[in-house]
Amino acid sequence: MIALSLTEIAGLVGGQPHDIPDLDLKVTGPVVIDSREVRPGSLFAALAGERVDGHDFAHGAVEAGAVAVLATRPVDQVPTIVVPDVIAAMGALARAVVKRLGTSVVALTGSAGKTSTKDLIAQALQRHGPTVWTPGSLNNEIGLPLTALTADETTEHLVLEMGARGKGHIRYLTDLTPPRIGLVLNVGTAHIGEFGGREAIAEAKGELVEALPAAEDGGVAVLNADDPLVRAMASRTAARTVLFGESEDADVRAVNVRLADGGRPAFTLHTPTGCSEVTMRLYGEHHVSNALAAAAVAHESGMSVDEIAVALSEAGQLSRWRMEVTERSDGVTVVNDAYNANPESMRAALRALVAMGAATPGRRTWAVLGRMAELGEESLAEHDAVGRLAVRLNVSKLVAVGGQEAAWLDMGAKNEGSWGEESVHVSDVRAAVELLRSELRPGDVVLVKASRSVGLERLAQALLEGEGEVAGRWA
Repeated sequence: MIALSLTEIAGLVGGQPHDIPDLDLKVTGPVVIDSREVRPGSLFAALAGERVDGHDFAHGAVEAGAVAVLATRPVDQVPTIVVPDVIAAMGALARAVVKRLGTSVVALTGSAGKTSTKDLIAQALQRHGPTVWTPGSLNNEIGLPLTALTADETTEHLVLEMGARGKGHIRYLTDLTPPRIGLVLNVGTAHIGEFGGREAIAEAKGELVEALPAAEDGGVAVLNADDPLVRAMASRTAARTVLFGESEDADVRAVNVRLADGGRPAFTLHTPTGCSEVTMRLYGEHHVSNALAAAAVAHESGMSVDEIAVALSEAGQLSRWRMEVTERSDGVTVVNDAYNANPESMRAALRALVAMGAATPGRRTWAVLGRMAELGEESLAEHDAVGRLAVRLNVSKLVAVGGQEAAWLDMGAKNEGSWGEESVHVSDVRAAVELLRSELRPGDVVLVKASRSVGLERLAQALLEGEGEVAGRWA
């Protein structure tokens, strides 16, 4: 973060100083919401949650080196800037800092693939200049300001993932950190239960392109040519439009797409300034679309096609539990994709699993799946469809973990293929671990995937106990 005095911060957030002996003291470290992350020079934002109130940790934060605390009430003997709303104050501070820096902001949204694509963009752009990007999936009204406030005078690129659970959410985020380049990946069914339909999701996602500067002012909307709802967003922006995808009219497109080396995608990257070959380290054909999106952003940021191809070929997975592939010492491969799930990402993960298994004849594939949250009235149909797809793709074994939604996965598989032992429904993570430990054999590939609330990462960790860095208890 750029250095700011407490007087400046109070003015920017509309706060009142309390118990601050020296208003000229400067915040030079990050803004944090966890007192354990305080470093000398930090500003501690005391958020009041359902279970924990950050105000209770204000004293400890200052003792650890925080210059002051951002809070909704005075804390005795703690230098505090008192504001009506801490989250709103964090947003106001981020808005002011980003405006002062003048950094080029890239914002992206979509129903699936946001985090993986953001990681690809970050790894490409950091070759071009100092880059700050959203860690993990901290893409809401709390995480976005925290990320933006880590930028400083050296930052050339600020890459921000933006999520939405309703209309107006992305508009609010773009107001905090106005983007120059806006990327929309896709419109799927994630959170469809909250939005009410794909058209409503498209309406919300399109708020990103509406926020872009006009073309003559440098605004660029990067849109998925292969998704009709995204392509149609070109009519909602004054920015210049760049299309990516496999469609022939895409400005940045992939030709000769294939899977190599156990499910890693390879393709010829075409851009307006030339072509180059890409062979990715990531697993799954769905990463082709993610890579094209990243390539389009990198191209608009001034990188050459050869630089982009090298960056995409060398990029790894920065965020945990997203197609995180680990081979055990006995030859079992565990694919931990347990961070989240929706119908689109489930289908992509299943296809990646099958491709990995097909690389070695006779290799068995296991899909260990749990519920997909926030699907509303579509939940039964979507879980049933995923179970059926597992059969159609010839997955060797399906293990559905959890309650009603898992039962629907199992039902879909059995109704599609008259499966018996090929599909099993177990009650919880512990039961799934016991089953897998007894039945896995060397060479098997195991995909673990569900919505975050299911906690299936514990299952993946249990299967990898004793395997290097991921060793540890699973429950």
